[in-house]
Amino acid sequence: MTSTPAGITMFGAAWCSDCRRTKAQLDGLGVDYTYVDLEADPDAADIAKDISGRTSIPVVVYPDASHHVEPSNADVEAKLRELSLI
Repeated sequence: MTSTPAGITMFGAAWCSDCRRTKAQLDGLGVDYTYVDLEADPDAADIAKDISGRTSIPVVVYPDASHHVEPSNADVEAKLRELSLI
């Protein structure tokens, strides 16, 4: 897995509506991130579970090593502002 300059990684899948929403939000905000497609890379699901302790997606990992699981748009935006990424 490669990291982006901002260091954000999102684990998700196309069938997941929360994943599509969060991905659209990051794209809309112009935030650089690495998208890990759990359908294309099933082993990455174990990585996401190790990070979050859960099997829920999306898992968004931030440069400060914090993460969100199934975050609302408001949660993501607040964290990006806290990290001065938007």
